[in-house]
Amino acid sequence: IGVINEAIGASFAGARSMCGTSGGGFALMNEAVSLVGITETPLVIFIAQRPGPATGLPTWTEQGDLQFAIRSAHGEFPKIVFAPGDMEEAYELTMKALNMADKYQTVVILLSDKYLAESHQSVEIDTLRSYEVRVDRGKLELHPEQGGKLQEYQRYKDSEDGISPRIIPGTPGFHFQVNSYEHIPDGHTTEDAAVRIMQVNKRFRKQTTYLRDDFQMPKTYGYDEADVAIVAWGTTKLPVLEALVYRDWKVNDKKIKLIHFTHMWPMDGDRVKEILEKEKQLVLIENNSQAQFGQLIRQETGIKIEKRLLKYDGRPIYPEEVVEFLSHNM
Repeated sequence: IGVINEAIGASFAGARSMCGTSGGGFALMNEAVSLVGITETPLVIFIAQRPGPATGLPTWTEQGDLQFAIRSAHGEFPKIVFAPGDMEEAYELTMKALNMADKYQTVVILLSDKYLAESHQSVEIDTLRSYEVRVDRGKLELHPEQGGKLQEYQRYKDSEDGISPRIIPGTPGFHFQVNSYEHIPDGHTTEDAAVRIMQVNKRFRKQTTYLRDDFQMPKTYGYDEADVAIVAWGTTKLPVLEALVYRDWKVNDKKIKLIHFTHMWPMDGDRVKEILEKEKQLVLIENNSQAQFGQLIRQETGIKIEKRLLKYDGRPIYPEEVVEFLSHNM
């Protein structure tokens, strides 16, 4: 609890802030996540998922916190959730998460798991160097023009894209108020109904802007025209690739492809539906018991994936399990 509040304070003061935890720690952080939502303070949270509930299996792995991350904290406000599938994606998405937190002035969750967090892998240094590392602070104004007298700054000014201008507290010539209460544009508290509606709508316009400008569709691997399309997210990418790359993406003479998601929320349901409904047969692979990503896909697209490989014994999915499942379910 103390860690996330310190990170929020550092971000409010102008630093780029990130903290890390697992599902149990994140449960304790949720009230502070809600504070991020109302104050519109940039923050990145890294979650290494492990099996719950409670202590569960603290030294094993699972993908059991997807719905928790998406719906975390009380109240309605936009948040962004990424799920890296390997070391390179973890590197790339961490940079993007910091930029997205600054740009959209909200919480960005990097949803990993113990499997990835404690794994080791060599990667090509040139690949890492190829990623864009430009720092984007969004609408943060480090040196705003001063009008010669103390000005009330509209920190929560309504805007078409939902993103308000931001300055560092203590900037000479400006003042504004920030707390956990609903507020008028300069930050002073209010319970006015019309202002409440305006601020909620303003905050959620960030989600529309993100889907237009920064949401990325899933990557595909294997055959373009396949008999079976595997739908997976996060670290399930690794065993699926290991299982199928060396089989030339075929099982029982059936052509296979992998549709792998890293941008989990918000989701452009219409575009995702467009690619999924073209496939002959869909198979969902997840490291949890309730097909949490399958639920999300059905919610956003209306598509229910019937064939599912779900593993939830604390162990990661093994490549041979992927091959065996496909062999008996196609």
